[in-house]
Amino acid sequence: MESTYHQNTRSSDHLDVENTVLSIQQGEIEQYRVIIEQYQKQMYVYCYYLLEQTEDAQDAVQDIFVKAYQHLDNYKQTVSFSAWMYRIAYNHCMNLNKKRYRDIRLLQVFKNTYQTIIYPRRSSIEEGLESLLSLLSFKERHLLLLRAVEEYSFEEIGHVMNITPANARKKYERIRKKLVQKNEEGGYLHEQSLKTTR
Repeated sequence: MESTYHQNTRSSDHLDVENTVLSIQQGEIEQYRVIIEQYQKQMYVYCYYLLEQTEDAQDAVQDIFVKAYQHLDNYKQTVSFSAWMYRIAYNHCMNLNKKRYRDIRLLQVFKNTYQTIIYPRRSSIEEGLESLLSLLSFKERHLLLLRAVEEYSFEEIGHVMNITPANARKKYERIRKKLVQKNEEGGYLHEQSLKTTR
């Protein structure tokens, strides 16, 4: 029931955003503030955990919104606007981070951030999951973040990461199998906990 509610809410939000984008494309540029208000917080969190610096993340968010506005006429509803924004953010942060790129513990930090708000106490399952996630590469955690946290479709993930939906699905299934295998070797989580990562 909760899943259906979440899907309906997301569909409604998606429709509202698409209508706002369309109005901006038709000349109502003042509506762009709605887009900024909608995505500013999540873009900042995303950039912060890629760049690891508060000022860099703040500057990046400003640049991303400028780039998105400049290219807004190129946006087509072949994918969600959210996925389109994340692709701009991803490419921008990767360009900024190219010289000092390292294997950032992206999903783990994201998870810790939301745990601080939602789950004040850490359980053995949460700690085991973090240990498992630390075994993944940056790109693997990035894909898992989009699928498990943002609940993106494989088509949306493919758009963000510039790969085909089929390739995104294959990589995701490979990640799940890797987590199961590592868990069997290290005993981080009960098998049932991993089954919820779909």
